[in-house]
Amino acid sequence: MYSDFTMISAQTGLHVEVLEMCDLDRMLREVTPQEVRAKLAEVHEMFQISGDSPSDPIAKKPTDEQLEWSCKVAAAQEKLVRAYDLDALSYYYHGAPGGDYEKLQGGFIVGHSLLTARGIPCSGEGDLKTAVAMKISDILGVGGSFSEIVVVDYIDETILLGHDGPFHIAISEGKPILRGMGLYHGKQGTGVSVEAKVKTGAITTLNVTQTGDGRLKLISSEGESTSGPIMKIGNTQTPVKFRDHPDAYMTRWFAEAPTHHCAMSIGHNASMFQKVAELMKMKHVIL
Repeated sequence: MYSDFTMISAQTGLHVEVLEMCDLDRMLREVTPQEVRAKLAEVHEMFQISGDSPSDPIAKKPTDEQLEWSCKVAAAQEKLVRAYDLDALSYYYHGAPGGDYEKLQGGFIVGHSLLTARGIPCSGEGDLKTAVAMKISDILGVGGSFSEIVVVDYIDETILLGHDGPFHIAISEGKPILRGMGLYHGKQGTGVSVEAKVKTGAITTLNVTQTGDGRLKLISSEGESTSGPIMKIGNTQTPVKFRDHPDAYMTRWFAEAPTHHCAMSIGHNASMFQKVAELMKMKHVIL
């Protein structure tokens, strides 16, 4: 999942700006109460605020304090994007428990989902290559939501794809839900997470990976987002049926050495992604 910045710059023409948590913290100190209120209004317009989850004891209705903090962080994230003229971003922080930066990163998901909806895709866990996949999808107008394989439903023969965010609101089935998380799944800290599903119908996942010889490679998979149930645990989740049985699909998927994240887009877009690969002089595999 780690990325060679020089390699990405050479093969895509992107400039990689390496920023620190203190850069965002500096922006946070400049956020005004008026900016927080404006973000809160934006959040209420774009999201549904959840009650307590019926299935996950750590997924609760967001508190007023959690929402206000997420909105303050979101305002700081917007300032950061403007200050450095960012077209996309990837983020990761894992420091000492209980520190100020842990609280800061706990507010990331809402603001990064808002930015993704505005054409500035944000990928978690420092996965810069998936940020590139999300940007490609967004430029083409087909979404690009941050996803990974979560679990397999062997009865429906679907694979549940999702994450705790960021989510591309433009391709949502209904209004995305915000849940308060007493503890993030697989991460330190607490905060507000996005629960949503990509629209039912045709979808394509796009993965940008790196081969052993230092070349970027695209992997596309066309499938169908079904109306199957999702878990109410504060994560984005979409049940997807691919052409192959889930076991056969995952055998083929992992044989291509992907990062474990991908961008989910709406529509069957493999032929369009093939044209992108040709323009960027990259190998492209369609599963």
